[in-house]
Amino acid sequence: MADAVRAFTTDLLHWSPHLRPVALEAATSEQREALKVTPSNTAVSDYLLVLAHDPESLARRTPLYNAIMYGRGGLSRAGRELGAVGASIVNRCVYCASVHAARFNQLTRSTETIARIFADGPKARLDEREQATFDLSVKLSQSPPQAGPRDIRRLRAAGLGEVEIIDLIFSTALFAWANRLMHTLGEPVRPAPQR
Repeated sequence: MADAVRAFTTDLLHWSPHLRPVALEAATSEQREALKVTPSNTAVSDYLLVLAHDPESLARRTPLYNAIMYGRGGLSRAGRELGAVGASIVNRCVYCASVHAARFNQLTRSTETIARIFADGPKARLDEREQATFDLSVKLSQSPPQAGPRDIRRLRAAGLGEVEIIDLIFSTALFAWANRLMHTLGEPVRPAPQR
């Protein structure tokens, strides 16, 4: 098995589960039904196959994830990804940070913001809108009571509307929860070199 990854990166990582994933060919009808609605259009990951051990929870988790991260209107996809990155940086979830930082870079066609975040962590200095977005996600992840009306006013001053702010809170909260599952159930690893 490859070594666990400890540093933040936008490199493609794998997630290595501590528990055996459900084998698709042996999945129950309830597990298969819960696995039908996967995020984006990706293949069924080992992470989802581990979560399929509790198909009732997975059947509720995936539509919620899809609505928060891929819903129409409100905060841009890049803004939602930045909220996920902020939570993942605070929670030291290297796997989630890598996936969502790479997606943010792809959506914005720039690597500068993520490079600053990976270099400076929660103290990274960004442009006004990204700074307000990132700072709220960091505060909510460190200690939710830290965030307050002043942060909301700052987001509004940076041009975010009410629905965008709610979407940011949702994406940050989703990853505060998802990071903890990822940490408990497995670890990020570099893919084995191709021979």
